[in-house]
Amino acid sequence: MEENYLNTAISLGAPEIEELVHRYWHEIWQYAFFLTRHEQLAEDIAQDTFVQAFRSISSFRGECSVKTWLFKIARNTAFNYRKSAFFRKVTLFGLLKDKTASFSAEAHYFNNMLTDEIWEAVLALPKRYREIIILHAHYGLTHAELVDLLGISAGTIKSRLHRARAMLKQMMEEAETNVETNARE
Repeated sequence: MEENYLNTAISLGAPEIEELVHRYWHEIWQYAFFLTRHEQLAEDIAQDTFVQAFRSISSFRGECSVKTWLFKIARNTAFNYRKSAFFRKVTLFGLLKDKTASFSAEAHYFNNMLTDEIWEAVLALPKRYREIIILHAHYGLTHAELVDLLGISAGTIKSRLHRARAMLKQMMEEAETNVETNARE
């Protein structure tokens, strides 16, 4: 499916809708989860994102990629949920567990342990840094796409990325030092 086909689309048929959802669902859901840290809420936000996208398909101007456009809708939807009374009553919890298969139990254990430590560090970052590092490192959004999606300057993007990376590095080094200290005792 071409990214540019939405430039001229006024309405999409069932096959195009199914393909668009299939292509971007997982990434939109993950992004919503990173914003909310709640699996069910991420599911609702992802659904609402696609409903809103299909309702306003004629407003897609092609000034950004379809992925960036969907992320922007998801971000706005998540912020709207955050403002609602329902969201304020929900307790945020848990991390997604890595469900990848590995060849041995030991490899699986160490892979999960490292993955969990990294995601714990990422999720412990302040929201502004967490969001930008996830969008850039995990989803591969360019600086220009981040400027468009987040509505902040390119300099701010670079600054936040630099700070997020520095914070992650410091957190991982501290965790490693703690492990080494505990191993010696």
